[in-house]
Amino acid sequence: MPADTTPPGQLLTLLPDAVLQTDALWVVTYLNPAWHQLTGHALEASIGRSLLDFVHPDDRGTLRSGMPVFRLRFADSGYRWMRLQLRSESDDANRVVSRQGVLIEITEVTEQVLVEVRQRFLRLLETIDGVVWEAERGVGNTFLSPQVERLFGYTVEEWRSHPSFWRTHVHPDGLPAAQAIDDAAYSATHSYAYEMSYRLLAKCGKVVWVRDLCRVVVEPGRANRMIGLMIDVSQQKQTELELVQSDNRYSLATRGSNDGIWDWNLQTGVLHASERFHEIVGLGGAGNLHDDGWYFLEQLIDPDDRSRVQDAYRRHLSGTRPNFSVDFRARHGSGRLVWVNWRGVAQFEEGVAVRMAGSLSDLAERGSSYDSLTNLPGRPLFRDRLEHAIALHRDDPANGHDATAPGGTTMFAVLMLDLNQFKVVNDTLGHHVGDQLLQQVARRLEASVRAADLVARMSGDEFNVLLESVNVADATARARQLAAALAAPYRIGTHTVASGGASIGVVMSQVGFATTDDYLRAADAAMYLAKSQGLGVCVSAG
Repeated sequence: MPADTTPPGQLLTLLPDAVLQTDALWVVTYLNPAWHQLTGHALEASIGRSLLDFVHPDDRGTLRSGMPVFRLRFADSGYRWMRLQLRSESDDANRVVSRQGVLIEITEVTEQVLVEVRQRFLRLLETIDGVVWEAERGVGNTFLSPQVERLFGYTVEEWRSHPSFWRTHVHPDGLPAAQAIDDAAYSATHSYAYEMSYRLLAKCGKVVWVRDLCRVVVEPGRANRMIGLMIDVSQQKQTELELVQSDNRYSLATRGSNDGIWDWNLQTGVLHASERFHEIVGLGGAGNLHDDGWYFLEQLIDPDDRSRVQDAYRRHLSGTRPNFSVDFRARHGSGRLVWVNWRGVAQFEEGVAVRMAGSLSDLAERGSSYDSLTNLPGRPLFRDRLEHAIALHRDDPANGHDATAPGGTTMFAVLMLDLNQFKVVNDTLGHHVGDQLLQQVARRLEASVRAADLVARMSGDEFNVLLESVNVADATARARQLAAALAAPYRIGTHTVASGGASIGVVMSQVGFATTDDYLRAADAAMYLAKSQGLGVCVSAG
């Protein structure tokens, strides 16, 4: 049997079903003879017209959005239900250049079934928590899902009653910006997605915050059209407003406390420090963001305090402590050292610390933590440092094996000292001279210890010293050096004050006490034993 050599165009003319082709603008570019037989429209009068001219007005939007079932106007002016599954062809830029399909009359299917198909499509749209829409310049919305009435109170008919309906219902404060975005989309030369946020005036008078997810569709030779999804985000905006108000309240409270605030992203390393934070360390105008948080902090911390500070926050990150608080000397922008308290808490995700936040306090501004007379740390600061030393010593696995070895880096000693003749100085020369004596005692104590050690004034003429990373021999030798330094005469104005020296009690970490109060009581007892027996220095090593 010879092969069929009938050209494709001739084959299409022989098909009993109507075959049609449109360009990107829905203009009909080809129809086979079955079109006339089916619809009654002449081929010559139909080619060159828009296919949408033959479609029922209520079905044009759904056809363009991909719904294959619609009503077509026949030559007798009546409408019949049709099915047209279109296949699109696109160019290299993914732009539609033509559409082809076979038009089949489905009038034999009951209209009720067709209505049900259409209703399923509309119900699908209703499951979307927003309004699906399509719009063209000068026409307004060519399609609008029924959700518009639930979200904004307007019926579809009311919304589509005027081409400028949307613009006239955008809140006046946001209209210029929304209108500029809308105009840019209508004037675009290529398709793209964009997003808008604005307030819309609902029918009841309520203002609704809308997030509009849009796409402009650009097709050669015709006006641009937009499709999109409007979502009610009023609740989200209210939450954001409450968050801002909460942040403002927190900011006000923070300014009232005069603390600096910091927020550290441990995943990126970026540290955000407030303006007050920078003021405390003398770095005003340094900028709020620091790309390497630890490097920034490390430059602030006095070298002798760095390992202790690092231990404090590492213990928190390991889960040992629910939060952390550590006092250290910071290098002020002026070059001097200032005592600060750094504290905060970490946020964990799946057991990993991802963020830390907290505050920085200037201890010189806290009367209870800093002694204004001697410029030494006070009782709260000393207790905090001692508590930290106790925790490190308790967690050191080396403890209990060779506790007296000089290499035991977590070993420490607590010293308490009392001036032997201070009351006599006050009674004979007056409190003014007594105050100056205490100031000179403070300077001698600071000069006689290492930079890593802590000297604090507890009350009156009582002072405490915390010696870290020491054994019994080192602590004893240091206590005797302090006693010798304090025994030398003092020159105060025209007076040469012969001090009676000091009595010093020493308690070593080997005793293994659990609390700061235990160590302070033991050091106090050792100090009174030294005073009552004239020992100068009394050491309790457990």
